[in-house]
Amino acid sequence: MGKKIKYISIAVGVCVLVGFLSSFATQSSVNTWYVDLNKPSFNPPNSVFAPVWTVLYVLMGVAAGIIWSKGFHHLWVKTALYHFGFQLLFNALWSIVFFGFRNPFAGLLIILVLLVLILLTIKWFKVVSTTAAYLLIPYLLWVCFATALNYKIWELN
Repeated sequence: MGKKIKYISIAVGVCVLVGFLSSFATQSSVNTWYVDLNKPSFNPPNSVFAPVWTVLYVLMGVAAGIIWSKGFHHLWVKTALYHFGFQLLFNALWSIVFFGFRNPFAGLLIILVLLVLILLTIKWFKVVSTTAAYLLIPYLLWVCFATALNYKIWELN
């Protein structure tokens, strides 16, 4: 059990760090450019995003840690974690492009790729651990919502 907690702790730390670093791109525009955009009626208040993303990054880290604890020498574990790494990269890339570059259309393209990568990650996590796969479901649902929000922001502007 100690090994699993170690891997989960490291994975949570990595995910939270990626979220923290991505937030710099978000903060560069959230109180300036983003304020002036037309947004759909279902756009939540800005205060909702940080707590939701924090919970999601923790869940993602727990899920990745569970997978990692199964042994990186296993092909399925490696495959699952490679998919996880790619989706985490696209997660960060979205913030940089949407907020940092202030480009909702390019952000939409990236978030669509992110959705596919999350689905593939869930598929591979399920091969290794059903629990880890289920821990990614809230993330998938939130990114589906974020995709709709991104689309409407692009459409309205």
